[in-house]
Amino acid sequence: MVRKKRTGPGGSGETSGESSGASGQGSSQRPERTQQPGAGRGWVPQQGGRGGGQHQGRGGHYQGRGGPGPHHPGGLPEYHQREYQGRGGEYQGQYQGRGGARSRGGISQPYYGGHRGGSVGRNVPPGPSRTVPELHQAPYVQYQAPVISPSPSGPGSSSQPMAEVSSGQVQQQFEQLAIHGQSSMSQEVQVAPASSKSVRFPLRPGKGTYGDRCIVKANHFFAELPDKDLHQYDVTITPEVTSRGVNRAVMGELVTLYRQSHLGGRLPAYDGRKSLYTAGPLPFTSMTFEITLQDEEDSVGGGQGGQRRERVFRVVIKFAARADLHHLAMFLAGRQADAPQEALQVLDIVLRELPTARYSPVGRSFYSPNLGRRQQLGEGLESWRGFYQSIRPTQMGLSLNIDMSSTAFIEPLPVIDFVAQLLNRDISVRPLSDSDRVKIKKALRGVKVEVTHRGNMRRKYRISGLTSQATRELSFPVDDRGTVKTVVQYFMETYGFSIQHTTLPCLQVGNQQRPNYLPMEVCKIVEGQRYSKRLNEKQITALLKVTCQRPQERELDILQTVHHNAYYEDPYAQEFGIRIDERLAAVEARVLPPPRLKYHDSGREKDVLPRVGQWNMMNKV
Repeated sequence: MVRKKRTGPGGSGETSGESSGASGQGSSQRPERTQQPGAGRGWVPQQGGRGGGQHQGRGGHYQGRGGPGPHHPGGLPEYHQREYQGRGGEYQGQYQGRGGARSRGGISQPYYGGHRGGSVGRNVPPGPSRTVPELHQAPYVQYQAPVISPSPSGPGSSSQPMAEVSSGQVQQQFEQLAIHGQSSMSQEVQVAPASSKSVRFPLRPGKGTYGDRCIVKANHFFAELPDKDLHQYDVTITPEVTSRGVNRAVMGELVTLYRQSHLGGRLPAYDGRKSLYTAGPLPFTSMTFEITLQDEEDSVGGGQGGQRRERVFRVVIKFAARADLHHLAMFLAGRQADAPQEALQVLDIVLRELPTARYSPVGRSFYSPNLGRRQQLGEGLESWRGFYQSIRPTQMGLSLNIDMSSTAFIEPLPVIDFVAQLLNRDISVRPLSDSDRVKIKKALRGVKVEVTHRGNMRRKYRISGLTSQATRELSFPVDDRGTVKTVVQYFMETYGFSIQHTTLPCLQVGNQQRPNYLPMEVCKIVEGQRYSKRLNEKQITALLKVTCQRPQERELDILQTVHHNAYYEDPYAQEFGIRIDERLAAVEARVLPPPRLKYHDSGREKDVLPRVGQWNMMNKV
């Protein structure tokens, strides 16, 4: 945690150099496909191939792109809603969620059919429906090898022997055909270069027509593509820090101080690392700023009353490239086969800016106690409700995919109460054993706490360990003359606080060389800290019960989340010209007839036809 302090810019100046390419862009590009012989003049690679496009057209089911779930090292990932499978199995859910991803060459290749879904409704009233565009198909003509006929020796001479043709002549004619096809395409169609970061989705083998058509609602919210001139800037913060929170605090202070005076009034979107995006150019190509922040966690020096240290950061913002939205518009219109990932990443960063400031970000999800009721998981943990958010290109246009999720957080309890729940007993009855100390130290290491014995001054510290001695046995020097006081004596003389649990160990915070000692009873766990360690079986079961919802309940939670986020009031979305519809997308789907199930011949009933996705096992075995 950091505290803001107003400072002036350390220096500014424009550079005369040309802008460099966007950081992180690959240098290799996917080669363009050449015209196939016999495929017609001016053939252009289309989004759909023979028998169908990448996405399904009319009468087809709609399954949103899924993404790989966030990685949680050493811990349990957040649990998402279970799948409610519809009849027939082709359309897997009334609500589509985040599916898995097929990887190819290190790039995530989405497939249609997430691992979460809802039941299919035949008579669901349509929401904001859009006409499903039919993708332009390239005409397919089977290639025929050229036949080389010899010139007749005379008129009407059909019985003359055929002239011999050498292999070199055949090869020369093939080369002439290839050159002619390439020149024809280049003269008639001028294709803009594709993005260096793009994903080519596999083409659909065809459009199905089997089953009963219906309208279902999907957890996608249509978005309008902005008509803005997007710019990317490289950000260098010195000294370099690994915490995204500190980086965002530095850039937040910079925008607060210099938005009107140095940034041309623009509100930039920051990814927390090296990239800054604006809806238009900044009034400089390169500029240096100095930002001063105050550290709220640790104090300078040992003892219990050190001053907060100030940290000075040097920030360099330099123009990198322009974000290209042309290829994204071409892809959505079905005129380009590759999805430009750079443009999608910019839009995703813009829409994640405000939720990152409001909620607790975990991977691609956001959590808050205001998004749903908390549920206790045991041993000092509780579940928080949250939502997953990602911008997706679909056949019906750009859309925002939102789904609900839950994960474990540490309860904001007094440390004494947390330890009692962790050990599942009253800790004041008997002393702690060695195994108890190890369990407490493992659970509290790295946890942020705030002190409660100093009134409104809630200083925050991060726990680094646990003392091996009891509180009544601990002492430390209080001045340079070597005056030593016990922790119990110091708290009584300095704060007028009488420590009751003197047999318990103290929390060790701050510097390891000169640690500070804090009694457990004066510390409270700071709210909003995700529990990243492994959950036990009881906690996993409790978390699964929280995430299991019926489709109607899940729909209501998703709509409430969208309304709570208020994208129409998002200053970053307004700055970049992004508008999000607040209604669920209405999608055409088909319900396949259920298959007949075959059982063993020894049973009374040898086969059964499921109804509404279920059947009875009586008399089957």
